[in-house]
Amino acid sequence: MATELTQPSIFPHHFALTDHPASTPEAAHNGQQRIPRVLSIAGSDPSGGAGIQADLKSIAANGGYGMAVITALTAQNTRGVQGVHVPPTVFLNQQLESISADIDVDAVKIGMLGNAEVIRTVAAWLTRTQPAVVVLDPVMVASSGDRLLDPDAEAAMRELLPLADLITPNIPELAALLGEPVVQSWAEALEQGKRLAAELGSTVLVKGGHLDGPVCPDALINTVGFLAEEVVLFESARVDTRNTHGTGCSLSSALATIFVSTQDWVLSVREAKSWLVDALESADQLNVGSGHGPVNHFHALWNGQAWSGHQPTSTPNGTAGEHAREWWRLAAESLSAIYKLGFIKELSDGSLSAKDFAYYLSQDALYLNGYSRVLQRASELAPHQGAKDFWAHSAAQCIEVEAELHRNWLSSYADGGFVGSPIGITPPGPVTQTYLDHLDAAAAQGNYPVVVAAVLPCFWIYAEVGAVLYAQFCDAGEPATHPYAQWLKNYADEEFAEATRTAITLADEAAVGASAPEREAMKTAFAAACQYEVEFFDAPRRHG
Repeated sequence: MATELTQPSIFPHHFALTDHPASTPEAAHNGQQRIPRVLSIAGSDPSGGAGIQADLKSIAANGGYGMAVITALTAQNTRGVQGVHVPPTVFLNQQLESISADIDVDAVKIGMLGNAEVIRTVAAWLTRTQPAVVVLDPVMVASSGDRLLDPDAEAAMRELLPLADLITPNIPELAALLGEPVVQSWAEALEQGKRLAAELGSTVLVKGGHLDGPVCPDALINTVGFLAEEVVLFESARVDTRNTHGTGCSLSSALATIFVSTQDWVLSVREAKSWLVDALESADQLNVGSGHGPVNHFHALWNGQAWSGHQPTSTPNGTAGEHAREWWRLAAESLSAIYKLGFIKELSDGSLSAKDFAYYLSQDALYLNGYSRVLQRASELAPHQGAKDFWAHSAAQCIEVEAELHRNWLSSYADGGFVGSPIGITPPGPVTQTYLDHLDAAAAQGNYPVVVAAVLPCFWIYAEVGAVLYAQFCDAGEPATHPYAQWLKNYADEEFAEATRTAITLADEAAVGASAPEREAMKTAFAAACQYEVEFFDAPRRHG
């Protein structure tokens, strides 16, 4: 079958592929992935927007089974907290022991711990049971700026920190954990985050939502080499809504849930943050309370936008098998993020700068060169001749498209030698390099199912984005003045759509014949590549 492999896309931070075999016999049955079992240890919010109630919604919305141990009962609504009752710690310990005596807990999220005795009870349980993943949201400072813990409790909280894998303080809480003044700038917050991470040897997610400005920055920080970089930055536009009640609770419980599947904090933060932004953007739909209302945890379900029911234009009904349909949900989440990018919107309407387009083209050419090597590796590992021929032909097409890029596009956008230079001279950007690192890591495993899962998003997401952009271009009447008209027309290529359907079929076929751990590794490789696709489309703005 002929296939024309067109230009792909990417995302930062090398993601180490690992198999994640099931920890218990019931974890994988008939090839189905086990649903993460996540325990929230936190206070109760009767208004449903924060605390245990928000945690359970967040866990469920992100594909987990939620459990709850109550540390405190509150009387609160969207306007504030009117009262707090802390049950005896003997009963708190009884709740904890009841769970761990019967249920294998995959992850623990810890929220409100009202006093020193409660904190030490939870710390003792963690020490005894050693949960695989612990996310600590240190609830220490109210939105008003009031301290919620007395000095003894704050000291106990600092003793609890080393038992957590990830700590998620906002800026006032970060200052409280260090015993320092609250900072007023993002640069100062990052420095405080580095000091806390270095002191604990743990990973810290510094949240910048308390700062003013149009952007909400966050940063993962680890100073002992656990991440690919010491500081990994994340940014999103600030959502214009007063309904932000429970955002910290919701984010931390989403992270605990997602990490069970990804085993990677960078990937988990990107997925959780994207979900939370959508929950904030649709929060006003809920109309709950007269103060700061809750986020919309189930926005995808209630808005009729659950990705499991969305059919990709590049994959007609009946083409995708059981495993591919599950992967589509991951791909569609990435597509949602891609369609919001300024690069994509401006490419579609013709307002994209020549500089940004040139950077995209140059990195595309570099990517294709490396991508072809991994496709060739898939051909070498393929179990039958049909698959061998398909992947080999796709690899050859990569080289042809790269040459075409240089002949007909890069030479037209040359800018002082930064594009249009020979491949060996033009350096790969950080996003390009990390995506290729991910693909090379998959190829190095020598596991055919994992390799095809890693290369599939470049087919699937690119075909879907192309189909949507071309449809928008046609709807606009194909304006003659559009500077990227010919490029958009290239998207409407039925041969590439057919090749994409073949790639999906071969990947699904590989999953059917794979073991449960291999299928889990396939999902991990596929999800990471989907996220790299998002970052590749965004790279011209960040690194161009």
